[in-house]
Amino acid sequence: MTFQWTAVATILYGEIGVILVLCLPFISPLRWQKIFMIPLWSKVAVFWNKMFLTIIVLLIVLFLDAVREVRKYSAVHVNEKAANVNSSAFDHIQMKLFRSQRNLYLSGFSLFLWLVLRRTITLLNQLAKEMASHAALEMQVNDATEAAKKYLAKIERPQEALSEKGNGAKKELTEATNEKLRKEVELLKAELQKTSNALHKANTEVAAVKKQSEGLKREYDNLMKEYEQLQGSLNEEEDKKDL
Repeated sequence: MTFQWTAVATILYGEIGVILVLCLPFISPLRWQKIFMIPLWSKVAVFWNKMFLTIIVLLIVLFLDAVREVRKYSAVHVNEKAANVNSSAFDHIQMKLFRSQRNLYLSGFSLFLWLVLRRTITLLNQLAKEMASHAALEMQVNDATEAAKKYLAKIERPQEALSEKGNGAKKELTEATNEKLRKEVELLKAELQKTSNALHKANTEVAAVKKQSEGLKREYDNLMKEYEQLQGSLNEEEDKKDL
């Protein structure tokens, strides 16, 4: 294997190893971002784009060269097989075809995995940024929720104080109304007692007047009886005088 294809094979094996490490589930994107933020990587990142484009161009050139070699030796292989040449020449052509196909696979997979590696690193960085922004937003939401709870608590305290004052005012008003009604009831009771006393006194006076009237009637009856007796005795005396 020549130097360039040895380098391509080394790049392929390195890409496979790096992609497997990047796909490990227990290493989070945030940790990869911290690793990528190391000063050494920041220095390498300056030349990353240039190195990426350079390797892409080299791999594309090698891939096209491998395609050319495969087409070339495939055509020769078919022609020599049809011509029934000696076996040593046929084996040599077949070996060349095998090497060209191997080089085609090496360059093709290296090119493909190089693009996959670049895309994987980009996605890891984007995912790490999204996770960081999500964590920041979650912290902001939690802070806003706590602030809203504190604000609501501050609002509820004056409301409770006002409700307590309102309840106290209502209680005082109710007590004042009850006291007023109690006084009015006491006044009505006093007036009722006075009226009852006056009625009792009037009934007593009426009974006394009734008794006096009955006594006067009896005296009047007695006087009338006496008057009739006297009148009868006077009539008898006048009759005797006339005789």
